[in-house]
Amino acid sequence: MKAARAVYIGCLVLAALRPATALACDVALLLSVDVSGSIDRGEYRLQVQGITDALRDPEVAEALLRGQVALSVVQWSGTAQQTVSLPWRRILTPRDSEDFADRAERLERAYTGSDTAVGEAIGYSAGQFAAVSDCRRKVIDISGDGPQNAGFPLAPQRGAAGQAGIEINAIAIEDVGRASPITEFYRRFVITRNGFVMTARGLSDYPRALRAKILREVVKPLG
Repeated sequence: MKAARAVYIGCLVLAALRPATALACDVALLLSVDVSGSIDRGEYRLQVQGITDALRDPEVAEALLRGQVALSVVQWSGTAQQTVSLPWRRILTPRDSEDFADRAERLERAYTGSDTAVGEAIGYSAGQFAAVSDCRRKVIDISGDGPQNAGFPLAPQRGAAGQAGIEINAIAIEDVGRASPITEFYRRFVITRNGFVMTARGLSDYPRALRAKILREVVKPLG
């Protein structure tokens, strides 16, 4: 009798543990999107479509589900112009990924015609991770097409994020051509020590760069 009761209790314990294991979050990935004045209406739609296409890519969707990744989207521009456009969503089922992509595709632009406050974008984005504190890694995935020209100093914001264990990676959106000043700006002043920058040659190249970036952030650590 005691043996049977012990087996029964053991089964209950295992059943209780399974959901916690299944819901383990490997990466909290925050997509921080530049909507400053240098981004026109068509370029904004290219960014939104890039997010949508990346999330609908079978390889990306599988990686997000396998890692139980938490996703969020922030839009940012000038001083005091940052907002959560899509709150954290845990990718626990294929439907979660599809729904997040659908919502991203319909995303309205938050700001127009303002400056580029990269430091404030980082500080605001870093503050969003308290809601996903159980995720093993925390990553800000920031994109932009210009250097900082407004807002808080950038270095303290990057430093604070790094000290909090937040990784900052970037997509630098360059004009089509040979020079890469935005890439160099993000590499020197924005990303954290172990972060990386991917270059999109014009916004039409943004979907490809974002897909490759998400796969590098999610698949490689899991593999």
